[in-house]
Amino acid sequence: MIPEFFTPRDEWLDQVGRIYALLQHVEDGEALTGRQVELRRRNRVQSVHASTAIEGNRLSVDEVAAAVGGHVVFGPEKDVREVQNAWAAYEVLDGLDPYSVNDFLRAHGLLTHGLITESGRFRSRDVEIVDGAGEVLHTGSRAAKVPRLIEELLEWASTTTAHPLVASSATHFLIEYIHPFQDGNGRMGRLWQTLMLSRWRPIFAWLPTESLIARNQEGYYAALQASGEPEIDAAPFITYMLGTIEGSLAEYQAHVVENVVENVVENDPVLTLLRDDPTLSAARLAEQLGMSGRQVQRIIKKWRDRGVLVREGPAKGGRWVVAGDRATATRVIGT
Repeated sequence: MIPEFFTPRDEWLDQVGRIYALLQHVEDGEALTGRQVELRRRNRVQSVHASTAIEGNRLSVDEVAAAVGGHVVFGPEKDVREVQNAWAAYEVLDGLDPYSVNDFLRAHGLLTHGLITESGRFRSRDVEIVDGAGEVLHTGSRAAKVPRLIEELLEWASTTTAHPLVASSATHFLIEYIHPFQDGNGRMGRLWQTLMLSRWRPIFAWLPTESLIARNQEGYYAALQASGEPEIDAAPFITYMLGTIEGSLAEYQAHVVENVVENVVENDPVLTLLRDDPTLSAARLAEQLGMSGRQVQRIIKKWRDRGVLVREGPAKGGRWVVAGDRATATRVIGT
């Protein structure tokens, strides 16, 4: 059994606390959008695009969406195969056991199908990871030791008392450090952290954390390097990943709340009428909707309290404004 391989940091407590708060708002908001399936598919496309782009894939987000949707994409065959493989791997997340070596190999087989000779198998040769100038950055674990090291890592992940956010980040790091495959190690590390987190909170199966990593690849690789030299201590990488998860949730929250207000306006008859004619009185609204004046007043009060509906001008001669900016939207779900 491998020993603990990171030094806990005080800052993680604050990072985890902020992630908890964001998770609550995002989970509440998703349920109010009316577009949960659409949003999650969009996120998965972004995850596949980002995770493959980090490794040099040249397809755009739109091309990835087309490729996984079964449409013809005029791009490099290898790039198209990579994104289709990645999509297939993410699509079976629910059926994978994050602590199973067999499922670990199965996922790698899906990610690299038709791309490498040792797809779905641990590498048979020792490897060195070099930079663009040919300088050796890291030597992967000896090939003969890889199966045992991965088995011990997944056993550690299944028994550790570390918080899932910390444990999954540490596991991600050690997958990269061991470098168990001929190719696809980065994609596997990111996929496996997503899988582990999805067992803690299902929304992580759809959160495009990879997008923020892709935008800050320098920080990603610097954190990996700092965690492996001069001795193994995954703390810098864990800190980096907690920040990345927090940032990804914040971005998704911004998108969700915009959809919440749009959905609320589309599905509330009072707001719909007031958007078409801002001068309508409560009495006219009640008449057009076949509701009582009291019912209409209660609806108006609800949306005014939440900042969705604003009155401009006097009671007589004024007008209603149906607000839709992000600051207003956040109030709809109590953020």
